[in-house]
Amino acid sequence: MRIAVNARFLLANKLEGIGRFTYETMQRITRNHPEHEFIFLFDRPYDKEFVFASNVIPVVLYPQARHPFLYYWFFNLSVTKALAKYNADVFVSTDGYLSLRTNVPQLAVMHDLAFLHFKQGINKLEYKYYTYFFPKYARKAARLVAVSNYTKQDIITQFNINPNKIDVVYNAPSIGFEPISETQKNEIKQKYTNEQSYFCYVGAMHPRKNIETLLKAFDAYKSSTQNNFKLVIVGRKAWQSKSIEETYNNLKYQADIIFTGRVTEGDLYHITAAAYAMVYIPYFEGFGLPIVEAMACNVPVITSNITSMPEVAGDAGVLVSPYDVKQVTDAMIKLTNNQDFYQQKTLASAKRKLDFSWDDSALKFWDSIMHAASLK
Repeated sequence: MRIAVNARFLLANKLEGIGRFTYETMQRITRNHPEHEFIFLFDRPYDKEFVFASNVIPVVLYPQARHPFLYYWFFNLSVTKALAKYNADVFVSTDGYLSLRTNVPQLAVMHDLAFLHFKQGINKLEYKYYTYFFPKYARKAARLVAVSNYTKQDIITQFNINPNKIDVVYNAPSIGFEPISETQKNEIKQKYTNEQSYFCYVGAMHPRKNIETLLKAFDAYKSSTQNNFKLVIVGRKAWQSKSIEETYNNLKYQADIIFTGRVTEGDLYHITAAAYAMVYIPYFEGFGLPIVEAMACNVPVITSNITSMPEVAGDAGVLVSPYDVKQVTDAMIKLTNNQDFYQQKTLASAKRKLDFSWDDSALKFWDSIMHAASLK
């Protein structure tokens, strides 16, 4: 069988949500199934690390799909022609985009429908594209994959899709996320926080990620406790909202917030593992990968009590309203002042992490691909 795969988010040193899902599942699937041929469709020159096995054929299509007009061109013209040229039996798209001009069975992975719930930060043209085309993609797909039960239900509700058409395949932490020794933790603290304990946030400065509440809560935490804790924010310090910048400029404890900028994967693993706790409180998530990455390191997580996050965190999470600064502050205070509670959440994290595995996710994803292909 020939399986065509949308590989446009396999970008060297830039594997974020969709790219990480593609990388972790497809490297396992291609190696586990040498009897099948995989056509990886890139939209730019590719790195050889993404040619996972001898049964992977990399193909670069034109144009680079990074704009609504180019999305249409890439998927409805370039991908359609490639599916015909390579006689594909199924097309697997891990970012949800499909061709509307092919009869080849297609599987779309939909990570979230955030554009319907949180429009801030999305330009008008992209919003129009998403709201017009994604319902069509959902109906066109032979099979859909959602990364959480929350996202599955959202697809059912928003697009009126039969639940039996949708499989749930969780994300999982990469193998580098694991507990580290006290010596290693001290080395990380020495490097980033002048040897002080710290809360950690990993992600973008997008308004949906609720950075303003995080900053305000940490400032209030410092005022209440007067301890030496720091806040380490991993990611590029590029304000995507004027109000985030204004909030930061008005903080009393700016000096206790460390922006690392973009870090290597190795440093990300260690910064996460050395944290006292992760604070991850977006307004909306289809999954919330930093939650399971922290839990994989036995690090407790303060996270939002809405959308997919309670499902992912389970009883290991300290759940708070992302709209309530005081709830976030109180959770931070409780984790640092109540050691019994802290140990309880640490142990719960160590247990909860066992529910997430890329090996398991790859097996479920493969079943979905086979289901989609059988509908040809």
